[in-house]
Amino acid sequence: MKLAPRIIQAMEILQLPMLALQERIDAEMEANPVLETQQLDSDVDTAQTESESADRGEQDMIVGDDNGNSDDFERLAEFTDEYGLEFNGIDLPPRQAAQPSGERDRKLDAMANTPAPSESLDQYLMGQWAFIDAADDVKSAGELIISLIDEDGYLRTELGELVARADQAHPVSEETFRAALTLVQTLEPTGVGARDLSECLMLQLQAEAQTGMDVSVEMLLVSRFLRDIEMNRLPRIAQRAGKSIEEIKQAIENLSHLNPRPGLLISQRSAPVITPEILVDIDNDGQIVVSMADDSSPQLCISEDYRRLARDRKTESATRRFLQKNIRSAQWLVEAIAQRKRTIQRVAAEVFIVQRDFLDDGKEALKPLPMADIAGKVGVHVATISRAVAGKYVQTPRGIYPLRMFFSGGTKTAEGKDVAWDVVRTKLQEVIDNEDKSKPLNDDQLAEELSNKGFKIARRTVAKYRRILNIPPARKRRQF
Repeated sequence: MKLAPRIIQAMEILQLPMLALQERIDAEMEANPVLETQQLDSDVDTAQTESESADRGEQDMIVGDDNGNSDDFERLAEFTDEYGLEFNGIDLPPRQAAQPSGERDRKLDAMANTPAPSESLDQYLMGQWAFIDAADDVKSAGELIISLIDEDGYLRTELGELVARADQAHPVSEETFRAALTLVQTLEPTGVGARDLSECLMLQLQAEAQTGMDVSVEMLLVSRFLRDIEMNRLPRIAQRAGKSIEEIKQAIENLSHLNPRPGLLISQRSAPVITPEILVDIDNDGQIVVSMADDSSPQLCISEDYRRLARDRKTESATRRFLQKNIRSAQWLVEAIAQRKRTIQRVAAEVFIVQRDFLDDGKEALKPLPMADIAGKVGVHVATISRAVAGKYVQTPRGIYPLRMFFSGGTKTAEGKDVAWDVVRTKLQEVIDNEDKSKPLNDDQLAEELSNKGFKIARRTVAKYRRILNIPPARKRRQF
């Protein structure tokens, strides 16, 4: 099928999350001069302000030359006596004094709330490296090493490869790179410049040892038994290390306080911003109320001045064609955004008619809901539903969730009740949380336990959901 440009644009707009939509709108407003955002009617605001002033008995201050403004200044003095010096803005910054009480400068607020640009890890390390006293070739080698350290704080490049990367006009030996790396590993945060996890943890343990702490058992575990720790083979570690189980457990507890990714202390990964654009609540009558967030649909319009120019026969033909083209493009965008809002709201309304119990009882009450069911109720194609829920978040009395979460398959309980797979995963998590940690349940036993609770699922499904929930297998969950 050949789709019209207007349909393609509407589908693209529908699929965009809120922040991406705002970026798209900003780009369109820069490219299309006829687009603008709707403003409040200033005449109405002015009339309302004048009416309120009249109700308070206030008078306009009129500057004239006839009497030296004596009446105005006398009236101002009376206000000052009655309300204090703060009335006329004395001792306040000029911009703040000119503003109504309780109103702040929005631009200054925006500047104050804008976070300072974060310092990258290599910038932080280079700032320390500048104070390191070393030979010139070591300093140059250290700069190259720092430039190759990743955001986790690790040097993933072999020293032999560093020799090949060095300036051919000033070759650097592997011994020089080794000496530079030793110095780089003395920088903060502790553990930076390590080439693997073992070296990273060892650098941090060495720093603790220099403060007088006894970390001999921890160093032994890091140097010889990291793999056994991962596999939870504590008796084997204790036997080979000549230590008791309690000593090993305490050492592992101490190791858990070390940072396996020291670089993230400086170059923190930014968390994605979640902006719910659908609001779902229950009113006093117990009815579901679905609405769009106030700021979820930017109020765009087409400039009336440009409309008049495009209709005016006196406007040059080339200018009229340019304006008409941009007006059509703007109309498509405005209609696509309005259609997006209507579609998302209709989809969300139908979803929560089905998932009504979720609002009362939480995830355990989720029901299986194929997208085809909602597509039939809304009267659109399944692909449209998929686009409508992609990247959209809904704010409910139970918290903020992705809209896609409410669409899933499911199974039947022993009583014949339909339940979503999320409910099964929640029950699996509950069973594992309540198991005897000295004898954790394997996947077959977990499947049997779920069957006893009315959820009959296969062992491989249990293993799949356990991995989805980031739950380790039984041997790694065992506590000694």
